Amino acid sequence: MEKLKFILSGGGTGGHIYPAVAIANELKSRFPEAEFLFVGAEDKMEMQKVPQAGYKIEGLWIAGLQRKLTLQNAIFPFKLMSSLWKSRSIIKGFKPNVVIGTGGFASGPLLQMANMLNIPTVIQEQNSFPGITNKLLSKKANKICVAYENLERFFPKDKMILTGNPVRQDLIDIEGKKAEAIQYFNLDATKKTLLVLGGSLGARRVNQLIEKELDKFIAQDVQVIWQCGKLYFEDYKKYNGNNVQVLAFIDRMDLVYAAADIVISRAGASSVSELCIVGKPVIFIPSPNVAEDHQTKNAQAIVDKKGALMLKESELDSQFSLVFEALLKDQGKQEQLSKYIKHLALPNSTKQIVDEIVKLM
Repeated sequence: MEKLKFILSGGGTGGHIYPAVAIANELKSRFPEAEFLFVGAEDKMEMQKVPQAGYKIEGLWIAGLQRKLTLQNAIFPFKLMSSLWKSRSIIKGFKPNVVIGTGGFASGPLLQMANMLNIPTVIQEQNSFPGITNKLLSKKANKICVAYENLERFFPKDKMILTGNPVRQDLIDIEGKKAEAIQYFNLDATKKTLLVLGGSLGARRVNQLIEKELDKFIAQDVQVIWQCGKLYFEDYKKYNGNNVQVLAFIDRMDLVYAAADIVISRAGASSVSELCIVGKPVIFIPSPNVAEDHQTKNAQAIVDKKGALMLKESELDSQFSLVFEALLKDQGKQEQLSKYIKHLALPNSTKQIVDEIVKLM
């Protein structure tokens, strides 16, 4: 049998990159001889993160359309043509069996070209409300792996499979790691631990909230692990010490989840999927600055099933202290949220997505 080859594309944020890496890792464990190539956007974080995960990556000169008239928009047609042309030469040169897209700017031209060259394509849509790129690509795609129900209004029903989002394997297994986690982060085992997650780049409004509430947390005997994102680390590192740890990025997500008693998080699709699997009580603060307000929709889907609490940014000043304090004092509520969010977890999603890819071959 000839050597199998896969091209994967996902980028812009960790939420598009990690699912692509998880899919590649699962394919590699089944086909150790296979060859892999990633395609990303030239100036985005995938150009660092993918090689760190051990894969080759090629960059396209592509960016998204801004929502206003800008120079970026004026040159967009040229970027698109350049990216389509380069995608064509990458595909012709590499000759993949399947092309897999997990979202982000680069996956648009790449999958479009694969469709035109009659190479099977798989889309993995993380959100409850798909972006415009995946809606356009879905007409020609062979399979669309989704993480939420009721997406028939966006995608052809016969191509959709409900798989959930690929999640890093080490997160699935945090049972029994609490003692190790407490030691690793040098925590006090007698105090409650609050974990704050602002996403890989950080979240300004969440950071402002935590800064304002820090003294209250300490007064409530809560210790804080605060992932503020690399864009904000210089501003907030001064709060390190006295039961507070400020981090730009967290390497051991498995341990930080094992340590956490309560989590405050953005509601990007990957974070939501991870939090369902680890099953901790969560307060979601969705980012209002994303396309189609999809973070609010992601969080709402969990809240509707009694699996989490949600506060919009506009409600933080009036509501946050009350909501947090009530949750902190109510052990029964914490256990109920844990139980219901776990019911929504789809821990075998990566394997299922790869099963679908294998069927296409």
